[in-house]
Amino acid sequence: MKNQITFLLLFFGLTIYAQNPSKEFTFEEYLGYVKKFHPLVKQADLKISEAQAKLMKARGAFDPKIEADYSKKEYSDKNYYSIFNGSFKIPTWYGIEIKAAFDNNEGLYLNPENTVPNAGLTSLGISVPIGQGLWINARMSDLRKAKLYQKLNKAERDIETTNIIYEAALNYINWKRSYDEVQLYNTYLKNATIRYDGVIKLIEQGDKAGIDSIEAGITVKTRKLNLENARLKLTKSKLELSNFLWMENNVPLEIDDSLFPDTNMEKTILTTLNIDDFSVVSIENHPKLNALQSKIDILNIERKLKANSLLPKLDVSYNYLSEPSAFENYRFEDYKIGVNFSFPIFLRKERANLKLAKLKLQDSELSLHFEKESLTNKIEAQKQEIESYERQRIINNELVNSYSLMLTAEERLFQMGESSLFLINSRENNLVSSQLTNIVLENSFLNATLGLFKTVANPE
Repeated sequence: MKNQITFLLLFFGLTIYAQNPSKEFTFEEYLGYVKKFHPLVKQADLKISEAQAKLMKARGAFDPKIEADYSKKEYSDKNYYSIFNGSFKIPTWYGIEIKAAFDNNEGLYLNPENTVPNAGLTSLGISVPIGQGLWINARMSDLRKAKLYQKLNKAERDIETTNIIYEAALNYINWKRSYDEVQLYNTYLKNATIRYDGVIKLIEQGDKAGIDSIEAGITVKTRKLNLENARLKLTKSKLELSNFLWMENNVPLEIDDSLFPDTNMEKTILTTLNIDDFSVVSIENHPKLNALQSKIDILNIERKLKANSLLPKLDVSYNYLSEPSAFENYRFEDYKIGVNFSFPIFLRKERANLKLAKLKLQDSELSLHFEKESLTNKIEAQKQEIESYERQRIINNELVNSYSLMLTAEERLFQMGESSLFLINSRENNLVSSQLTNIVLENSFLNATLGLFKTVANPE
């Protein structure tokens, strides 16, 4: 349920309201609320936290690890065996692992290979992958990809935030258009009512025929119908706009009836959206391209990992063995070594995985090239569209002025008895149509500007 406190009080506050009695809700202030409090914007910001968590998880693969294993068996008052093994492992970047261990085992039926001195046996060793896994392995690739996911998630966050701001701004300009139409019809309803009252007085004085009241009344009813329809659109647009207005703690707000939209929006929207300088509007650092490039870099890491799987798996290890008390007396004769080798004969699985990785990489690179060209052309087209609507608005403003002069002249002729109510209504209808066209052109100009903002995708 919407908050019962009106948005007017929450928006202005007592201090602000006292200093600025204006109730104009500017576009810049509106976007400030959307960027700061809208739940979907906050949800998009979670992608940054998600990427940081993934990076922490990947770094966890390089955390040192302590392990301990203890087992004991006693039966018929006999100590069959007591086996303890503790170790401390340090994974390193190039797949090399350093390990320190301590074994302390005893018992009547202890396996001979587990026999150690009474004080136990310590070991310090290293394990090195000579073939597969030395230059790149799953642990290394996960960390590299996690760092790239930070860039990818930031780009995706910017894209989602841009879409939310775009939808919010569309609703704002729709509210502005509905509000302007209501003001326009309200003005001409007052004019039609004044004209109707004047015609009634002239009829009562015998200066006009009674039929003129019918025509004047039709105009009043038409204006009332237009105004009612415009009010309905305004009510719907305000409710739709309220979907994007929130306060702290996810408290939704409603637009107060006394608020009105930005009266200077067409002059400030380019600056508000940071696209006022067309010469610097480009696809450089575009989040969609950054996202694609990050995906390509991630796929490139996967390709290297798949290519590494073509190498034979050869792991060698060396562990120096010593009693705890004699660790400083190094003896080359006391050691444990190991060699682990494996290599598939045909490598069909490995070669197929590498081919699939290369195909995915090629597919993403083609998408990046297409997206670059598409965005460049789209931005250029939208720049020209904006400039075209600016020129159209200038021409239409001249038409509005001309129709206004024609209406004023016709009203003077009517007062002198040299014109008719029909001609006045005809002139006024042309003026209303031109002013409605002005509102439509302004709306189209604002929509085109928002389209450029969405294409550039710079929500900051």
